[in-house]
Amino acid sequence: MSQPPDPTEALYLPKATAFPALVALGLAAVIVGLYSWFPYSIAGGLIAIGSLIVWLRTNRAEIARMPRRQRTDTSPIPLSVSTPRD
Repeated sequence: MSQPPDPTEALYLPKATAFPALVALGLAAVIVGLYSWFPYSIAGGLIAIGSLIVWLRTNRAEIARMPRRQRTDTSPIPLSVSTPRD
């Protein structure tokens, strides 16, 4: 039984991060603060803005580590050609 060939395409997945959850938590605190006590809104806004900035910076670093070009051995999927029906 022969071994399958080594893959030529690289798959890059982003690292797991908690920043989307922190943005959601901050926005929820902003909404809660609108109805209860305004310091909740201030703290939630700071949490949301801070974690959004860090999230975007880590996203930029993840995009920068991706390769610009990849060598592929597979052919592209051909476009479907519609045939006229009788």
